[in-house]
Amino acid sequence: MTQRQPASQRTPALARSVLLTIGLLATASGCGFQLRGAAPVSAALQPLALQCTRDVPIDLCQSVRQQLTLGDVDVREANAADYILAIGQYTEDRRASAITINAGAAEYTLRQSVSINLISRDNVPLIADTRLNASESYRYDETNVLAKQREEKTLQKQLQERLAQQIIFRLAPLTQARIDALREQYQEATGNSVESPEAVTEPAAKAPIPAP
Repeated sequence: MTQRQPASQRTPALARSVLLTIGLLATASGCGFQLRGAAPVSAALQPLALQCTRDVPIDLCQSVRQQLTLGDVDVREANAADYILAIGQYTEDRRASAITINAGAAEYTLRQSVSINLISRDNVPLIADTRLNASESYRYDETNVLAKQREEKTLQKQLQERLAQQIIFRLAPLTQARIDALREQYQEATGNSVESPEAVTEPAAKAPIPAP
């Protein structure tokens, strides 16, 4: 006959199970995954369009789109969005950061950089030409070139995921109050009167028809 464990023994096991679950969730978050609804993108910044230039790796653009989608952000085509997030000017370089006694490269630093712009439908810049960077160093072994090439490919993808996270976090402070403040600053600096995207989409009131 199966014996039931005393409550005093089951409680620690339950606690370990809960802690393990929390640890797995934290690990997933640290690896670039986001829980649904956790994206720090304000509802005031939606609907949002995402545009990537040809020089931006497909994986990076898809990673940003995935982060937005997982956060329940309303992503649309540019002609149907109130705000446009543009990603471009992607660069990547690899430089020797440590030299062996034989003047060979013992360590490399891989660096990626990208520029982002965020504008409203009526061309008010909310994020203007902001440069984001991600870098990581890795050791280079001339005796195992293939393994190091695979390691570099993996590192490239990890850096792209970091850039995607940085892009999302740049959107976080843009609440409705912040957007309104930036709109007022732009109007004062340029002397141009601008309306919110919501006001632009509202149909103009019909003029009264004069009596015959």
